[in-house]
Amino acid sequence: MPRPGFGQVRPLFEEELSRLDHMDEDPQAWEAAYQRIRDAVCLIAPDGRAVPEFLLHIDGQDAWWRWSDEPFGETPGQ
Repeated sequence: MPRPGFGQVRPLFEEELSRLDHMDEDPQAWEAAYQRIRDAVCLIAPDGRAVPEFLLHIDGQDAWWRWSDEPFGETPGQ
C-alpha cells in the first residue's frame, strides 16, 4: 500500500489545529480529528520502531510533538 505524501494528510492537521483552538468548547471534536491523524500516520523512533503514543501538530512549516514509550493513560479520576 503506498504511503501518502504530506499534501494528502495536510487537511487532517489543519482540522486538528482548528479543533485544538476550540478544545474547551468541544473536546470530542478534537479527539475525533486527532484520531484521523493517528489512523493516517505513525511516528518512528530513532531505533526504527513505531512509538506507542504521540501527539503531533503541524502548522505550515512548524511542527511540534510529544511521544512516549508507553501509551498515554487517563488522568486518575477520569
